[in-house]
Amino acid sequence: MAVIPCQRDQFDIPPDVAYLNCAYMSPLSHRVLRACQAGLELKRRPWEIDPRYFFELADRGRAAFARLLGAPASADDVAIVPAASYGMAVAARNVPLRAGQQVIVLQEEFPSSILTWRDRARSAGAALCTVPRPGDHDWTGAVLAAIDGTTACAVLPHNHWFDGAQLDLAAIRRGLDAVGGALVLDLTQSLGAAPLDFGAVAPDFLVAASYKCLMGPYSIGFLYAAPRWHQGTPLEHHWFGRAGSENFSALTDYPEAFQPGARRFDMGEAANFTLLPGAVAAIEQILEWGVADIADTTGRLTDLIAERAGELGYAAVPTERRARHYLGLRMAGGLPADLSARLVAERVSISIRGGQFLRITPHVYNDLADVDRLIEALARASERQPA
Repeated sequence: MAVIPCQRDQFDIPPDVAYLNCAYMSPLSHRVLRACQAGLELKRRPWEIDPRYFFELADRGRAAFARLLGAPASADDVAIVPAASYGMAVAARNVPLRAGQQVIVLQEEFPSSILTWRDRARSAGAALCTVPRPGDHDWTGAVLAAIDGTTACAVLPHNHWFDGAQLDLAAIRRGLDAVGGALVLDLTQSLGAAPLDFGAVAPDFLVAASYKCLMGPYSIGFLYAAPRWHQGTPLEHHWFGRAGSENFSALTDYPEAFQPGARRFDMGEAANFTLLPGAVAAIEQILEWGVADIADTTGRLTDLIAERAGELGYAAVPTERRARHYLGLRMAGGLPADLSARLVAERVSISIRGGQFLRITPHVYNDLADVDRLIEALARASERQPA
């Protein structure tokens, strides 16, 4: 692994802004913005659009996402979706769930997962098994303890969106295999910034929205569906997903057969002329940087922030329990009531989640000056000076 030199010049981030909030929304790099603009320019002159573009653009996106996941994922396993909630809905429609079974979720998990699977469990006569937040931050042990013969599936992130506490997904996969349970993942908060042993984790379904760690536009994302689910039921039916749809003159043959692989799970208008080029360009940039190097680069920043914020009375999830790109800070007695407003006034961008976690998520556009700005702002807000 290697530290990536600060990439701030690849983004439009003013020098007096410390943007440490990638888990809220990543900025678009100049490269991604140019790709989106080129797509708009293409749509501006539609007489120049070859019908093959629809499929070539989508398949380029599938291939890039599959490379990011790693073997044995392939482009045929990837669908293009508008949001994590759409991918969750696809998984919920296809994973079998019977009365008396349970779906494992984490306490205070992101709403897209909870709401989707609560509704699915209710309709099936099943139950949500909500794993309480463990005092020792060991989500893996807590999830494994919840798995039993009634477990139909576990719906999980790689790290909790409040504080970055990480799960050992490979160990959980093994626990689910022992009872025949499925593994459904929302990796919007980690994919592209945290290494994933995809072969060992072997998810049934995996979704990631583009606009956070994948560094792309809003309202587009990618869904992985394992080959055993490729004959599943999509959420919608459209010409794009049917066999032979490349032949525009035969669309009214209304074929029953689908395009191969996970393409049946695509959203309508998957070859979005504005968003998809940007999402693909962003993943290709991540692949060039290297996920392991991104994690090492951001991890050195979060380690330093945790150490210096600790001198101000803030506590973080222990290093061995958290994702390197993600830091949640708490303070005994609670965060200062006006902390968010004071940080905004000092042009320091972070998030407060659950009313108790100061969430700090740097990326390759951050440097030590941003860390200094954050710590100095926290010191002033706490009416203490950094050591």
